[in-house]
Amino acid sequence: MDAQLVISLGGSATPESLPNLPGNPLVVKYAPQLELLQKVTLTITHAGLNTTLECLNNAVPMVAIPIALDQPGVAARIAWTGAGEAIPLKRLTVPRLRKAISQVLTQPSYKENALRLQEAIKRSGGVTRAADIIERAVLTGKPVLAENIK
Repeated sequence: MDAQLVISLGGSATPESLPNLPGNPLVVKYAPQLELLQKVTLTITHAGLNTTLECLNNAVPMVAIPIALDQPGVAARIAWTGAGEAIPLKRLTVPRLRKAISQVLTQPSYKENALRLQEAIKRSGGVTRAADIIERAVLTGKPVLAENIK
């Protein structure tokens, strides 16, 4: 597979602790995720909600490998929407990962679905509208109905 892999360790380890990985990936403590998402064709993620939404905001399809908490549910939704594939950690193998990556990179439907969700996020008002709804709920102490927010 001809690809450049960037592995962001998130501060959990140092790049020096993973020398000589096959395929010569770029291993960094932290990656400039928002900048990278403007250039990548695929993200392999643990299906954290922030990364998932950032991927969708940039129309980047995903391969999700959930680990804990809400991640299995988020990964299931990634697969259900067709914006990527999900592999439970207990079922993760090199052949499964390779197959999922290949599928997402070669089948246009994954990118098309990520684009569809990107448009839905834009139409919904995105982060600004979400902040407006939260602010209104906090100020009034009442639920906010869609017709009351413009």
